[in-house]
Amino acid sequence: MFGFRPLPWEYAVRNLFRRRVRTLLTLAGLTTVIVLVLVVVGFIRGLERSLSASGDPRVALVFAMGMGENLEYSSIEMSKADEVPASFDGVRQRYGQKYVSPELFLGTAIDLADRSTPGFGLIRGVTRGALRTRGQVEIERGRWPRSDEVLVGRLAATKLGLAAEDLEVGRQLTFEGRTWTVSGVFSAGGSVFESELWCRLDDLQQALQRQDLSLVAITLDEEKSFAHLQLLLGKRTTDLELQALRESDYYASLLDDYRHVRGLAWLVVLLVAGAGVFAGLNTMYGAVVGRTTEIATLQTLGFLRRAIVLSLIQEGVLLAAAASLIAIALAMVIVNGVAIRFTMGAIELNIDNVAILIGCATGLMLGCLGSLPPAFRAVRLPVVEGLKTV
Repeated sequence: MFGFRPLPWEYAVRNLFRRRVRTLLTLAGLTTVIVLVLVVVGFIRGLERSLSASGDPRVALVFAMGMGENLEYSSIEMSKADEVPASFDGVRQRYGQKYVSPELFLGTAIDLADRSTPGFGLIRGVTRGALRTRGQVEIERGRWPRSDEVLVGRLAATKLGLAAEDLEVGRQLTFEGRTWTVSGVFSAGGSVFESELWCRLDDLQQALQRQDLSLVAITLDEEKSFAHLQLLLGKRTTDLELQALRESDYYASLLDDYRHVRGLAWLVVLLVAGAGVFAGLNTMYGAVVGRTTEIATLQTLGFLRRAIVLSLIQEGVLLAAAASLIAIALAMVIVNGVAIRFTMGAIELNIDNVAILIGCATGLMLGCLGSLPPAFRAVRLPVVEGLKTV
């Protein structure tokens, strides 16, 4: 017997091309599995990216006590939009303009003239102060809304189950008994605001026949100002019904609320990967059964069993690596950036570095684990019986 020496690397490569049909079928199966993994991971990363991009630690949200994360149920007096900033010296200012945004936020049915079933959308009544407080907002097309007009986020159509052209500038929609015209489209750096429709605060108050607010967003001048704001709201007896929360903490709590959804998504990743492992096992078992004589001959020539096992694993890993590259290319072209509806609005699937790393790791795991059991089975067969196999 010779000392341990591995089979040439070219041997595993040539074997893949000798059985082209089996190789292509295995490659297609592995690619499908990895693409599915990337889709699920892209959903998780898109959700995390959307919520993390929404929270600004310099912005404080002042809203009704006891509302938790349900800002749409919050109700505070309109006068608080002036009283709180006036009694608090930590508000950021520029050219005499305070960074304060009184807002009325709610979910409601939104209808188009040519659509039979209305969709559920998120409406935010704002003033121009929102452009100062929400620094990530940029109007991409059109202009700021006038009376009976709305500014739509670039993902609002997805939230409503519409095509993007249905909410282009000049289109009309109906909600709260009034007809509104789209004045423009805005982006917000991938945040949840991109799923919303913005209109003038006074218009929305008139449509709802309300004079209250949901919240007041305040940009703080210094990091320590938030503690001062909390202290102010705690001391003033007239403001006992109010609470302040950092915007970043608010969206972090939302992300924590979705931990069960994220856990379920990771479970789907494991199930899909497990199914891929079993599919690889079946394919590799079929391949090994047809190569019994070849494997026995290699042992007769002096190659140790571990050298043959290593060669079979090389074949599986090569296939898995190729499938990973193909799956990542498909995901970047087809999946990345695709918008889907979600409870909080709409999110975009995000195939980022983490998703690509998980996809590659999944592919290599499939190639390695799928090759080990059939490889061990192949070398356990006695050499004499293997040589007799036709």
